[in-house]
Amino acid sequence: MRKDLPPRYYLSHFHEFLAFFEGANSALLSDGATDFVERFKALDDDKQCIVVRAANRKYAVIDRTQFNYGEITEPQAQIDWLIENGWFGDITHATLNDIAGVLTKEALLALLAEYGSTQGLASLTKPKLVTLLNEHIGARGWPERFSLNNYLVCLFDDALRYLLFLYFGNTKSRLNQFSMRDLGVMRTRSDSVTDTARFDTKSDAEASWFYANHFSQLAFYNNDILLAIAEGELPVTEGVSASFYRDQLLYALGLKVLAFDRPKGLAILKQAQSDKAKEKWLRESYKDGNEDGVKEGLEEIIDNPPSDTLLAFAEDFYARKYHKKRTSTVTDMLRNASRTLDIDVSQNQQVERGVLAHYARHGIEGWRTENRLWRSLFGLTFWKQLYEEDTLVTEFDRRPLSLKQNNFYAKFEHSIEALLQKLDSKDKLRFHLHKMATMHYGKVNSLFMWSSHLLTPIEALIEHGSLDSIYTLLRMMCRDFESLRDGFPDIMVFDGALRFEEIKAPGDQLRRNQLVSIQRLQQAGFDVAVTTVKWIRDPAQPYVVVDIETTGGNNSYNRITEIGMVKLVGGKEVDRFQTLLNPQRRIPSNITRLTGISDEMVADAPLFAEVAEQVARFTEDAVFVAHNVNFDYGFIKQEFARLEQHFRRPKMCTVREMRRTYPGLPSYSLANLTKHFHIEMERHHRALSDAKAAAELLKLAFEKDDELTGLSAN
Repeated sequence: MRKDLPPRYYLSHFHEFLAFFEGANSALLSDGATDFVERFKALDDDKQCIVVRAANRKYAVIDRTQFNYGEITEPQAQIDWLIENGWFGDITHATLNDIAGVLTKEALLALLAEYGSTQGLASLTKPKLVTLLNEHIGARGWPERFSLNNYLVCLFDDALRYLLFLYFGNTKSRLNQFSMRDLGVMRTRSDSVTDTARFDTKSDAEASWFYANHFSQLAFYNNDILLAIAEGELPVTEGVSASFYRDQLLYALGLKVLAFDRPKGLAILKQAQSDKAKEKWLRESYKDGNEDGVKEGLEEIIDNPPSDTLLAFAEDFYARKYHKKRTSTVTDMLRNASRTLDIDVSQNQQVERGVLAHYARHGIEGWRTENRLWRSLFGLTFWKQLYEEDTLVTEFDRRPLSLKQNNFYAKFEHSIEALLQKLDSKDKLRFHLHKMATMHYGKVNSLFMWSSHLLTPIEALIEHGSLDSIYTLLRMMCRDFESLRDGFPDIMVFDGALRFEEIKAPGDQLRRNQLVSIQRLQQAGFDVAVTTVKWIRDPAQPYVVVDIETTGGNNSYNRITEIGMVKLVGGKEVDRFQTLLNPQRRIPSNITRLTGISDEMVADAPLFAEVAEQVARFTEDAVFVAHNVNFDYGFIKQEFARLEQHFRRPKMCTVREMRRTYPGLPSYSLANLTKHFHIEMERHHRALSDAKAAAELLKLAFEKDDELTGLSAN
């Protein structure tokens, strides 16, 4: 049921939004934004409501017929007044982006009809119709008469979007975030907000807006507009934020221009200072034969590296192109991987879990770490600096400014070093992390997701790792968080010594950010390996073939009446489990006719809760197999969820396996497959009987698979 909002709910939010510009951010307002705020405050409440309702729409084009709100007196008369006083205009003032967003396909066809016949246009997609409309407008202008009189464009949209940019720090966020906050959909950090200007100066804010706004509109610009931006006078950037937005635009603009004017595209890329722009310019210039210029550029990066990521590229590219090294650093690292593991092919959808399960069977401790370990350790260690000493401009900000600007260490060097000096033992570090986690559990942050197991891998790292190595890596993250925010190895293991491993399945590539993180971990003193996986049919991998009978097909309200399981290891049955279950509801008569299981049979049977532990133990470390596996797996997972327990196992479906290994059969139902392959079935639609039959199908699929692929470990 839809909840009614308080009267003038959106207007109250808009006043909250405007209050932001009465403090430190008032100095950042452009002339247009200042004029908008002053004119808005002079409106009466009804007209303010109209403007705010329009401002809450996703696009600057609105349909006035949708603005008949009970909270507004004579809304259409209010709109007429606002049109006369320059708040709204006809659709000819709209941008292509807004037209594409708000007009239906039928409305676009009606508009195109003003230029002539629309025969054959109805089959075109909406984006193609918008492109065609843009071509007509460019060649002939807007038609003098067209049938879209109900559509209006917000003439205050430029000023509004600038204000939104100042408030949210991006071009995508809209006023609906206030509603999402109130509804609990979006959590915010009102506890950490201070009256701080998002930009240092007005000129810096306006330059940032120029670059960010054009970047958001690039997809709608034709080649002439792209060149006009590139050849026009670009605003000077002074602050870190403005430089970021400038480089973001120049990189994207350079790529677009490169497609139709290569020299100009390269010139644009060369102006940008971002890592990816520098790399792109060097690569493309080398293709064009500018070997001397590229060599000079690479040597400059190597001598004065702006970041770890760009340094890794420069060293590798320089070695291959100028020292004639045949392979890349990434290839070398993969080729020289210190270990190869034979992992059962059933784990090919969750490789890291398969590797950890392999280690567990060999008595080796392991943890899934990837980025979460280091980002959570970084966030908890420096929580005070990040979320108390640093700045969140509004409650909707998640990422502190120093991380956005990649100057965290420069900004808080004294505080960081004082903290690390204070935490001079593992016990002190543990205490600090537990304290931070206890004090701030659940608080919104941009670094990691909270969970009850968050500290488990961190504890293992502290227990088995070197404190000096941990602090060395944390300092690296402080100095260049942008290069070390991701790409960390997948798992951490301890088999007498601590080791990180990046897991690569056949065909996987080592990415640049992974290379950088691995190299930095090694520099910090950690043992890091790239482990390649070879798929086999592991004879030690247990498979549990499951079948259940239920009171119906939907697991949200139906329950299990019987469960049967057969455990296979090395293709042989090693154990089985079967029990009736009391579903705590009546079994429909048609189900009883199908399965033979009646209410009387299950009256004294155990509840699922009474056998849950047995089911969990029986399937532990095994692949969960069933005929139409999602049905059986879904019911069992739901039963565990009712007990507030988590159930997760790798899955395999005998229907899918039989289709893959024996294609072209007339039917893949359990009954027909057992008949086709002469598999004995004691009683169809009884759990253990069906599980045993499905187990035989699994063996057949494996045998055929081994013939075709040679996956057998033997």
